[in-house]
Amino acid sequence: MRLRALLDTDALGLRLLGGEDELDRTVRGVMTTDLRDPSRYLSGGELVLTGLAWRRDADDSEPFVRILAQAQVAALAAGEAELRGIPDDLVAACVRHRLPLFAVDESVAFATITEHVVRQVSGERAGDLAAVVDRHRRMMTSGPAGGGPDVVLDLLGSDLDLRAWVLSPTGRLIAGPKAAGPGMPADRCAKLAAEHLAAARTGRRGPHRVTLGPATYSLFPIRSSGRSAQASRDVRETVLSDWLLAVEADAGDWPAERLDLLQGVTQLISVERDRRDAARTVRRRLAQEVLELVQTGAAPAEIAARLRVAAPVLLPGLGAAPHWQVIVARVDWTDSDIEAGPVAQSLLEEILVDPQATGPEPSDRIAVAHTGDEAVALVPLPAVSAEHDGSETGILADVLLETVRDPLSAGLDDDGQVTLGVSAAVHSAEGLRGALEEARHARRVAAARPGRVCAAGHQELASHVLLLPFVPDDVRRAFTARLLDPLRDYDRRHRAELIPTLEAFLDCDGSWTRCATRLHLHVNTLRYRVGRIEQLTSRDLSRLEDKLDFFLALRMS
Repeated sequence: MRLRALLDTDALGLRLLGGEDELDRTVRGVMTTDLRDPSRYLSGGELVLTGLAWRRDADDSEPFVRILAQAQVAALAAGEAELRGIPDDLVAACVRHRLPLFAVDESVAFATITEHVVRQVSGERAGDLAAVVDRHRRMMTSGPAGGGPDVVLDLLGSDLDLRAWVLSPTGRLIAGPKAAGPGMPADRCAKLAAEHLAAARTGRRGPHRVTLGPATYSLFPIRSSGRSAQASRDVRETVLSDWLLAVEADAGDWPAERLDLLQGVTQLISVERDRRDAARTVRRRLAQEVLELVQTGAAPAEIAARLRVAAPVLLPGLGAAPHWQVIVARVDWTDSDIEAGPVAQSLLEEILVDPQATGPEPSDRIAVAHTGDEAVALVPLPAVSAEHDGSETGILADVLLETVRDPLSAGLDDDGQVTLGVSAAVHSAEGLRGALEEARHARRVAAARPGRVCAAGHQELASHVLLLPFVPDDVRRAFTARLLDPLRDYDRRHRAELIPTLEAFLDCDGSWTRCATRLHLHVNTLRYRVGRIEQLTSRDLSRLEDKLDFFLALRMS
């Protein structure tokens, strides 16, 4: 705002005593002081309010005004209550230093002037920021990205004095204001993410307000601007993948204009999010191709050749990965038809980012595909020296779980589960098939545990599971024929779908409700089919040993 606008506001009761030629100066803030030297608290552009308590005699005016002029303040407003008027020596000093001087009537409180200036300046700065955000959005939608979320957060800090951070659903710090010093502590990030996910599951509209210690945060969801997200009708389809904007302020009493501005900021950041997802498209496709080769039993040489072709994308700057790990994830919702594969894929991409890494794209060496209801990650590992002593390398299940359990549990509420399985490191493409089976078995071990978010590693698997991919073909055929041929024959003659029913039953870990929901059957119909399976095979699907035999037969068939 301009000084002239202050003078024209009758409610402020200001009288101009000098500096009429300087009334077009811009006021950027306001400060009240009675210090003899307030320079350390001045940054330029302020309207300085003073009650003149610093003045002992006429000689004090000159140095005080000189300090204000050197700090490039906009003007000085002096109260008349202390000295029953404004001293002539102060008026003369302001004229010499070309500093506009106002007299403040003793009936007007400094707080009234301060509130007016702050309200006007904040409104103008919000308008300026909105214009900047709008220009930035247009640039990003028509060309290269404009610097990422950090640029937007810096604008919020410099123009609205708001500290804000972008967080992932797992509580990873993606971006923060550079001027805020050290990043937000990891435990606080995780707590804010958990609070946001819990609030989002209730269906309440943001922003969600959270108080942690002395600080209050307003949490704004950052939703994808893609069509699929817009068409989503179930919050569970996106709650585990949406970013959030955490603003250190209570937005409960904000005007609609400021709330709209923050919504615009979230939309701007969502463009960056969509660009990141688009950049992952190639890696996802490559992972899908490798996964299909592994699952269909392609020759190791063919898999290795595909990995060499994919190396420039999956391993930028490394050329080749001597070791790989496979990680499998699955998201299961109770009584829901949500397609779980894409949800698990997006979540696993986020989980596998180093929680200490910041920025929107630190995971460019992780490729995640999805097949059916599960996501599969192909993770390259750095070379291990020949002197390696055999200790664990790569990603460990318990470490992976520790970083994401609390936030994701809040997002899952009482009707979902995330399970993760982690393979051991393998040294070549020849071992990928075994690693995939290993990770899938580990995930099933995790699924049998209580809790909303569970993980298991290869160390927890029995030796026969580790050897499963290397069972000779003739042994595989004999084992599977003994168990599955009676069911196949029955399906062929009666179209009873016993094999698909068996697969779904085991895949749901023996849960009658979940399996019936998946197959769109009544529970009694499911029980009839399982009873028929047990009758034809002389096995009992309530026994762990028989479940395991069926599971192995299906996997080896």
